[in-house]
Amino acid sequence: MKKEKTTSEQHVNVYTRITDRIIAALDEGVRPWVQPWNSRHLAGRVSRPLRHNGEPYSGINVLLLWSEAMARGYASSTWMTFRQAQELGACVRRGETGSMVVYANRISKTETDGAGNEIERDIPFLKAYSVFNVEQIERLGDRYADVPDGGIAQRIDRIAHADVFFAKTGATVRHGGDRAYYAPGPDIIQMPPIETFQDSESYYATLAHESVHWAGASHRLNRDLSRYAKDRTERAREELIAELGAAFLAADLGMVPELEPRPDHASYLASWLSVLKNDKRFIVQAAAQAQRSVTFLHDLQTVPRRDAAWR
Repeated sequence: MKKEKTTSEQHVNVYTRITDRIIAALDEGVRPWVQPWNSRHLAGRVSRPLRHNGEPYSGINVLLLWSEAMARGYASSTWMTFRQAQELGACVRRGETGSMVVYANRISKTETDGAGNEIERDIPFLKAYSVFNVEQIERLGDRYADVPDGGIAQRIDRIAHADVFFAKTGATVRHGGDRAYYAPGPDIIQMPPIETFQDSESYYATLAHESVHWAGASHRLNRDLSRYAKDRTERAREELIAELGAAFLAADLGMVPELEPRPDHASYLASWLSVLKNDKRFIVQAAAQAQRSVTFLHDLQTVPRRDAAWR
């Protein structure tokens, strides 16, 4: 008789499926969170993957659907379930296969401790389900028609809406030198002058990366950065969070950053592979931490700030 899988085993399988997909891309030297920027299909239409109602996906689902769009050559960023397509009077074409996304939540479970007392414990769970790109669906009409191709807007020295976004975070950003980094002690972001970057969007993508580090400080989101300088594995973990966060934020700001990797990316690539192969849950956790940082930065846009400093 076939043994039914336990809920715990099912959860592990979802994490493993996600991680194995990311590892496969990294093994080929591809960072799946930047891969879409190189797609001619997405030029001028950069965004996060979108649900059928226009709401953007978040966390690990961004990586999964970006990767699927590139692998299958989809130009559209909109996805929906089989049932959602039916409710819109449309249908998934025969023979089409879905793409995996996940739903994360927590359930409460009552347990008895060693003293016989009942305690409530929150248990996180991850459930996988399938979605289809609108290019796999018929009879949607013009509702999800592709955005007219107007090309990528001409780049200028600075991007006004990006400047406004980063200024509103209240982060102290100093310019000079040839290195970009976040310094936890003085709590500052150091950036090379914008003129030293290959293009303006590369500058803002780098600033987004450092802003994700900044958001993780102990007096903000309290991500443990204390071992960053001494522990290579911890550094790789934090850099992966910042990489993902910068990719999410670039999409939110409609930017297409330059694909040339920073000099340290080759060494990080090996470290990321090592971490992911030994911890099947980390890519999901990293994406969640990245999403949390990006949400934090977005939330600061509506809070009056007086401590912003650009030098």
